[in-house]
Amino acid sequence: MARPRLTAFGSSRLGPDSTEYGDVLRLSKSIAESGWDGMTGGHQGMMAAFSEGIHAGGGHIRGITLERFPTPPNNTLSEEIRSRNFFDRMGTLIEEAQAWLVLPGGLGTLAEVAMTWDLLAIRVLEPRPLLLYGDMWRPVIDTLSDNLILSADRAFESIRICDNHEDVLLALKQFS
Repeated sequence: MARPRLTAFGSSRLGPDSTEYGDVLRLSKSIAESGWDGMTGGHQGMMAAFSEGIHAGGGHIRGITLERFPTPPNNTLSEEIRSRNFFDRMGTLIEEAQAWLVLPGGLGTLAEVAMTWDLLAIRVLEPRPLLLYGDMWRPVIDTLSDNLILSADRAFESIRICDNHEDVLLALKQFS
């Protein structure tokens, strides 16, 4: 039986010297050891940390990279698929995953979360875990909860904020 695939979204700007990088590397290693494969945008930062961890944990890591940017040297991708544009890339990262892990990030990460979350909320995608990991997400979701005009009832039930590794691993275990 094939292993489920977890897409990770996150910043390309947080490097190996950051606390977040080491944390995500350890988390993703545990995710792979628990039976999941991974998929990312295939570039540096949180994507590289996630890829390294999945690889170290014995998982397969697919990178959906952009033709317009060179693939970083020394990456740990098991497989690379080049996308012509951001929209094709995002579609693959969303549609070919059984769950999503949202790491610390910026506007690109926020766009990926918004698209995934909306498709879950309006039931275009079958229900599956959309996990927001890290301290930055709770205030963002609180602000959105207070201010968004939603077209889907219970949209906030589609997401889960995870404060630690155990929260992430438990949510994935409950799904798989």
